[in-house]
Amino acid sequence: MSKLYLVPTPIGNLEDITLRAIKVLKEVDLILAEDTRTSGKLLKHFEITTHMHSHHMHNEHKTVANIVQRIKNGDNIALISDAGTPAISDPGFLLTRACIENDVEIECLPGATAFVPALVNSGLPNDKFVFEGFLPVKKGRQTRLLLLAEETRTMIFYESPHKLLKTLTHFEEYFGNNRLISVSRELTKLYEETIRGTVSEVVEYFTTKPPKGEFVIVVSGKKQKE
Repeated sequence: MSKLYLVPTPIGNLEDITLRAIKVLKEVDLILAEDTRTSGKLLKHFEITTHMHSHHMHNEHKTVANIVQRIKNGDNIALISDAGTPAISDPGFLLTRACIENDVEIECLPGATAFVPALVNSGLPNDKFVFEGFLPVKKGRQTRLLLLAEETRTMIFYESPHKLLKTLTHFEEYFGNNRLISVSRELTKLYEETIRGTVSEVVEYFTTKPPKGEFVIVVSGKKQKE
């Protein structure tokens, strides 16, 4: 029976791809990629010659029905994002939902996701946590931060380098300058780095050292009263 495969790809170090992921990508009829140029480098490295189509946030609404029909007609299709697991702050949810609604089988492979190593090496409680991904840029940002200021579980965010300091100063404002935080950048890559401390200490660090790379921010939850 044909199906949709959700295939995680490395977030940096190419050695983090699984043997099963390589096998699936070689055997499917088509690979849907967020950016075919980025994914092309990965496929070339592992000598995967499967044909690719682009599938990203700007075209996924238009292409979902056609993809579902192709699978129903017998094609096995794999979905990959530029890095990490599809649908985690990347395209994938719409297609997955459409497949479920049309009784199309889905298989999600385990693999790389940036927030897991960032959470585990943060030293902050990880028995309970909430993944927030990217905060709203403008509309709804203040409302979200006010709500999260009361969150008692560890919180995980993604952020780009040019917005990192703005987000950290907002955390300082809404969560307090003594809230513990861990910021990881360039996970699995050559310049991987994790900075831990209070929000103010981390703000000070990145004020003197301009942020570079992609970031995962882990923030301790609000302390519950004894």
